[in-house]
Amino acid sequence: MVTAQMGAQMETIVVVWYVLNLTDSPFLVGLTATARLGFNFLALFAGATADIVPRRTLMIIVQSVLASLAFLMLILIVTGQIEVWHIFIITLGGGLARIFQMPTAQSLAVDSVVPARIPNAVALISAAMNIALVIGPILGGVLFEAFGPEGAYVLVASVYVLSGTFAFLMGPTRVSEANKRESVFSLVAQGLRYVKGEQLLWSALLAAVIINITGFSFHTTLVPIFARDVLDRDSVGLGILISSFGIGGLMGSMFWASIPNLRHTGLLCILAVVGWHGSMIVFAASTNFYLSVGILVMTGMMFSSTLVLILTVLMKTGRPEFRGRIMGLRTLAIYAHAFGSLIAGAVAGVVGAPMTAVISGILGIAMVTGLAMIAPKLRRF
Repeated sequence: MVTAQMGAQMETIVVVWYVLNLTDSPFLVGLTATARLGFNFLALFAGATADIVPRRTLMIIVQSVLASLAFLMLILIVTGQIEVWHIFIITLGGGLARIFQMPTAQSLAVDSVVPARIPNAVALISAAMNIALVIGPILGGVLFEAFGPEGAYVLVASVYVLSGTFAFLMGPTRVSEANKRESVFSLVAQGLRYVKGEQLLWSALLAAVIINITGFSFHTTLVPIFARDVLDRDSVGLGILISSFGIGGLMGSMFWASIPNLRHTGLLCILAVVGWHGSMIVFAASTNFYLSVGILVMTGMMFSSTLVLILTVLMKTGRPEFRGRIMGLRTLAIYAHAFGSLIAGAVAGVVGAPMTAVISGILGIAMVTGLAMIAPKLRRF
């Protein structure tokens, strides 16, 4: 997962910077981020696929597809035939492959350990993503600056191949059998009815939708625009900004992992969302690169805290037999990020990135405050 996510983070930086410099359009930058999530509505069924297809095989297939798409992008760039619509199609294809990646990787983590070590395995998957978020953006930015997009894509494709190789080298795992007594559609419907009747579950999932609309578009769509237009930095500077966000995310994850018997999880989740969006407003006021880096560390801490706390609420309150479907809905909530990025890019093209970050921050705080009012069980949990 470290190598898989490293390739994804590098590719994200290279693609958004390439599109921004190729088109000078914040809207198209947002559209690129949206394309990555174009097939995320299939997340519920991707989880079911991971229970049917041998997981190691599925992981190898996913990484092979991503490597092939990266090599295709490299060929188009080197031959001078690359056009914007090529980038969107390839990004859309990569997004389709990635919706199978996390359910498969998380299942492999569980299959690979004894039951008592399952929390540690899940924590390692989370740590892998944060490590990749720290290193990948800087590496992608440096390679883009030094060797151009073609040089960066050579490494992106190579890293995807390496990840598939690591999956191939995995030993035997304990494989859980899928529930074959009912259809996937029936199981999904049961999960939806269950979540609808549990306030803590639907409110935590709504919190996930809120942060994907207003929060995620900040570091995926707006920060690249800030780097170039506000802070006057190149792709290396953009990589440093995103990596500082990742450092904060790693710090936040490790902090919560060190606390036993965590209490007031729901209230802390609401406060973390408010802190995340408040730091976005503060960041919008900064024109100093180093101050912006420091603010992004705090933003990353609030970001990871929010994700950990939402997951904690879902796992502590959801019945074990529904956890897979609950996580499918949690993954589906990420689809809201597609709309958030598209809107953020369009608004930034009209009023600029700083004002867009302020609007997103205020909107996020307002929505989570409203959620706290209509879901009292969440703020008391």
